[in-house]
Amino acid sequence: MKRVFLIVLDSVGIGAMEDAADFGDAGTNTLRSASKGSCFHMPNMEGMGLFNIDGIDWREGTDSPKALYGRMKEASRGKDTTIGHWEIAGVISKQPLPVYPHGFPAEITDAFCRMTGRGILCNLPYSGTEVIKDYGDEHVKTGNLIVYTSADSVFQIAAHEDVVPAETLYEYCRMARRLLTGEHGVGRVIARPFAGEPGNYYRTAGRHDFSLEPPKETMLDVLQSSGKEVIGVGKIYDIFAGRGITSHVYTSKNAEGIARTLAYLDQDFEGLCFINLVDYDMLYGHRNDIEGYARALSEFDAALPQICSRMRDTDLLMITADHGCDPGYTVSTDHSREYTPLLIYGKSIKPGNLGTRQTFADIGATVLKVLDVEGNIAGKSVL
Repeated sequence: MKRVFLIVLDSVGIGAMEDAADFGDAGTNTLRSASKGSCFHMPNMEGMGLFNIDGIDWREGTDSPKALYGRMKEASRGKDTTIGHWEIAGVISKQPLPVYPHGFPAEITDAFCRMTGRGILCNLPYSGTEVIKDYGDEHVKTGNLIVYTSADSVFQIAAHEDVVPAETLYEYCRMARRLLTGEHGVGRVIARPFAGEPGNYYRTAGRHDFSLEPPKETMLDVLQSSGKEVIGVGKIYDIFAGRGITSHVYTSKNAEGIARTLAYLDQDFEGLCFINLVDYDMLYGHRNDIEGYARALSEFDAALPQICSRMRDTDLLMITADHGCDPGYTVSTDHSREYTPLLIYGKSIKPGNLGTRQTFADIGATVLKVLDVEGNIAGKSVL
């Protein structure tokens, strides 16, 4: 019974790609910035070979790595969660998803207002915490929805839970998802419920993503159609619009995602457990919080021995990321165009250097190879 546990450390990039300047990200390095935090301590990933990876020249590696280690290059034209995960699963996006640096056009906003029967506020790129601070009072007074975006391909809707119940907000997001197709097919429509009083608004745990479906068959589709289990932990189900997932569980924090992973390690299944740990990106990268980022990485590293100890002889553990979000890059709080790490650990794995791989899709191809499944996706197995 073969099982693969694929963990995405959301936004843990390891250095700017050669075309990073085209994305405004020259000089970014998420892991290096996080390593400056006072509580940064990653001895277990270091032992696997994290600091042996090509391009990491700011910290010494180990003489005896315990895993396969390598650097992943993004072949898609993007640096966001959706495109990054799609590429991991074998779909390379040659065209970037649409972004709206000046807000959404009237043809979209007018149609959305007609669909919901509500007006909108903001309609600009904005920080998620700042937008409710600046527009929360007017939203509560008028009932108009706070619509905003970012440097990513997202249409975000914020609403106070006392004004717009979460289920109603989700229905508005479904309306927006049906509207945003074709040239306006953003990667994600995101519900951003919040609560609290004037001057003290805060986002709740009711976030929900409504993603664009992948344009091609993914690793997940291939596995599902071959009768394998595909378990999504965290926001994996949302990223792939539920496609190719046989079962899933949402998580609110990294700690819960790790706990769910440990629980699945104790269960019998054949296939893939695909995990996203989002705190690095959502709580720390976008807020330039080096200390928080360092602490979250250290907490995952501390859990790694427990994860490895529960692996069976034929299990494979893969650890990677989907893009960067450098907490030390003060020019911007957006995602950054970076290489990502790949560590592959298992009792059947001979440690070594994979060098620099030309696409994240090699991960998906490797998963199919390990699980003895044929599929027509991008990428080449690293094994």
